[in-house]
Amino acid sequence: MDPRIEPRYRVGLLTLSDAGAAGQRDDRSGDALSARLEAEPGQPFVIAVRAILPDEVDAIAAQLAAWSDDLGLDLVVTTGGTGLGPRDVTPEATRRILASEVPGMAEAMRAAGLLRTPMAMLSRAVVGIRGRTLIANLPGSAKGALESLEALLPALPHALAVLRDSGADHPQHGQVR
Repeated sequence: MDPRIEPRYRVGLLTLSDAGAAGQRDDRSGDALSARLEAEPGQPFVIAVRAILPDEVDAIAAQLAAWSDDLGLDLVVTTGGTGLGPRDVTPEATRRILASEVPGMAEAMRAAGLLRTPMAMLSRAVVGIRGRTLIANLPGSAKGALESLEALLPALPHALAVLRDSGADHPQHGQVR
């Protein structure tokens, strides 16, 4: 790859919301994340696909696996379902399909959030790898989602480049069966 040309990473945005999936609520966090990623200097991110699903573990896990395995996305960002409520199941669904977690990225999001609100410590968000795809859970509010994304952005291009370039050289990043 020509080092003068910024790579373009294909991104999937998955919003998890019972009300959003039923058409009862606008996808403000998905819209905010899409706009922010596409505005990143050098435009390294392109939104390849977006969806809204209800808070159902099996459906979420299946969508994450399909976007990783079938579409080969570089990055999947989820928004919603990371709190303490009984329907907040995004971390469980994500862990079900991950080959490995990247705890430092989840910790960075919580640390950045704690600078603004003590409620950030209630986030159960996870970040991890499936194949060559990085999957990151962000909060469901537009503000919280953007703050979490901002915490990840400094390291995202490097992380995605490593995953894209490593492939078979790193079997621990292989797909979970």
